[in-house]
Amino acid sequence: MDGFSREQIDAFSRARRARDARFDGRFFVAVHSTGIYCRPVCPAAIALERNVRYFRHAAAAAAAGFRPCLRCRPELAPGAAPCDGGGRLVDLALRRIRAGALEEGDVGSLARGLGIGERQLRRLFAARIGAGPLDVHLNQCVLLAKQLLTETDMPVLDVALASGFSSLRRFNAAFRQRAGLTPSALRRQPRAVSGSELRLQLAYRPPYDFAALLAFLRRREIAGVERIDAQRYSRLLPGARRSGWLEVSATPSRHALTLRLDLPDLEQLPALLRRLRRLFDLDADPLAIDAVLDADPLLQGLGQRFPGQRLPGAFDGFETMVRAVLGQQVSVAAASTLMNRVVQRFGEVLPGGDGDQRRFPRPSVLAEADFDGIGLTQARARCLRALASAVAEGRLAAEPGGEDADVWRRQALSLPGIGPWTAEYMAMRVLHDPDAFPAGDLVLRRQLGADKPLSERAAEQRSLAWRPWRAYALMRLWRAAAESKPEIPS
Repeated sequence: MDGFSREQIDAFSRARRARDARFDGRFFVAVHSTGIYCRPVCPAAIALERNVRYFRHAAAAAAAGFRPCLRCRPELAPGAAPCDGGGRLVDLALRRIRAGALEEGDVGSLARGLGIGERQLRRLFAARIGAGPLDVHLNQCVLLAKQLLTETDMPVLDVALASGFSSLRRFNAAFRQRAGLTPSALRRQPRAVSGSELRLQLAYRPPYDFAALLAFLRRREIAGVERIDAQRYSRLLPGARRSGWLEVSATPSRHALTLRLDLPDLEQLPALLRRLRRLFDLDADPLAIDAVLDADPLLQGLGQRFPGQRLPGAFDGFETMVRAVLGQQVSVAAASTLMNRVVQRFGEVLPGGDGDQRRFPRPSVLAEADFDGIGLTQARARCLRALASAVAEGRLAAEPGGEDADVWRRQALSLPGIGPWTAEYMAMRVLHDPDAFPAGDLVLRRQLGADKPLSERAAEQRSLAWRPWRAYALMRLWRAAAESKPEIPS
């Protein structure tokens, strides 16, 4: 059935019958008798096995003629993790599509960027996904629109723009084809109360330790740019005419976070949601990660102590890259002090704030900045300016767009003052590379060596068994160290 082995089909069947939330978004269930596809956690009556068909991707179910369920709402399912693809090229293409490659470009340019022909890319997608690249892109746009129509009172035209459509006619046609009803018909379903703010759900697969992730981010809070406490993450959003804001908090009794949002430019919504899913690691697959890491007794014990440990990403890549440079060989507290000084001197005051809230300095500003009096060494200041110049000139990507992680590392390492530790830390948080691993990290080597730190070479060798999830192993080890000694790098 659709290329799945009997073992896979049996696993899918058990998961949907148990409504196991750990499998949410890992596959979708289509029912022939209704023409609908669902998440495995759908509360509807469980269909007979002979009436169902399984798909890895929602786009494949839509391409096969099934429409999304109005009860379990496939648009809320967590997305695929970075290592969930069915092959390197397909996985890289999927990441680029999720990063917006087809919002402005076409399938031909996507294929050329991967070094292959358009026909070959389409064949690979048909074989591994069951849908073409454009189908994947359009389906994610339609599912976002479905969420906005269901959860907000945004006008239909605004929904079309916010979900990536440039014309209402094209939006209506795509929505009707893939959702099985018109946007106005869906609007007759119950929806949010009218108001200026948006409120959306951001789903994840359990277990998920939101409190621990907030604690990690809170220790690295950028004063004036973001506000983080034990319950929520918030920040202002700079806009051309006015500033907006966002707030993310836990959703009681649901495997989801709640996003409250006022966004000046609705066309930026898809990119903003991608940033938040990356920041809070909402697409991680705990089953896949634990299957590898728990083979190591040390990591298995830490996994049992810290269920739901996630890999913090970056809301803004350049912010985190600057933080990584300022955090070289100093404590978390010292790095925060330097970071706040940089923001206070070079950041723009945002309208609509309380006077202390600022836009993080742009790369072009820091590329020419005089850091005298901030507390940086001359070497660190040169490194910061070189980094900012590379980002401003487009020589180093500050936002993940499906880059080859190894090429990106080489570009980062070519900058003065960027060593292996900094490059790996930036790859872990900026690219959200699940296999990033700073083997020379002293805290890591102490945790692995118990009484005597392992050598960097020994730490690297031991980590090979943890691939492709070494960054998650690092987070478990850092957290164990923080329990006994609260300072860990950067």
